Amino acid sequence: MDIIDAIILGIIQGLTEFLPVSSSGHLELGKAILGANALPEESLLFTVVLHFATALSTLIVFRKDVWEILKGLFQFKWNEETQFSLKIVISMIPAALVGFFLEDFLEVFFDGAIIIVGIMLIITAILLYLADLAKTTEKGVSYRGAFVIGLAQAVAILPGISRSGATISAAVLLGVDKTKSARFSFLMVVPLILGKMAKDILSGEINFVGDQAIAMGAGFVAAFVAGLAACTWMIKLVRQSKLSYFAIYCLIIGLIAIAWSIWG
Repeated sequence: MDIIDAIILGIIQGLTEFLPVSSSGHLELGKAILGANALPEESLLFTVVLHFATALSTLIVFRKDVWEILKGLFQFKWNEETQFSLKIVISMIPAALVGFFLEDFLEVFFDGAIIIVGIMLIITAILLYLADLAKTTEKGVSYRGAFVIGLAQAVAILPGISRSGATISAAVLLGVDKTKSARFSFLMVVPLILGKMAKDILSGEINFVGDQAIAMGAGFVAAFVAGLAACTWMIKLVRQSKLSYFAIYCLIIGLIAIAWSIWG
């Protein structure tokens, strides 16, 4: 992998982690258009590096929130920060269960099923459009709401369903304040990313070659900077009810994917 490829992949990872366009869906479309072997199989270590970069960008954007949560936990008090942490844990349960019990089953959807990707992108478009229509409130995330948002995150494992789009839309449709919805959506994924990183590292499948260091460093910086920009931008877009732009994009790409699958 050269430095330019690493930077491009880093930017893509940083943007699609936060923008509601489904990175997994676009990857499957790329494979269909370019050929299954056209997209290189990047090293597991590089994947871990990029995931760490996007997790770090989330922690930087929400550094004040994270600090308050950590203070609440270390003080061992049943306060707002402790309750928020518990809601994050609750939101992780559905995705963790799906990943553990249905991993082999879900691989079917990552094997060139382009028509499914198209349908899921259209569903993402509908969710984003409905979220934009929701009224502005000041309501926070409840315990029941955290579980429902977690269910949306679990469904977003399917290629074509955007994780950020599904979770933010679910929160907003539950009546949660739009800014709080984006905050919860982005913070709830950090433990999952860190958990996936730990699993990959402990798998023993990671190999490091010295000449990869510069390229990986470039990819990390690109993913981190793109993640900072995308995360900050998404918060503003959600607050200003501009998710419909992404709804239109997902609808168009979804229809193209379906047409490609039928007539391509």
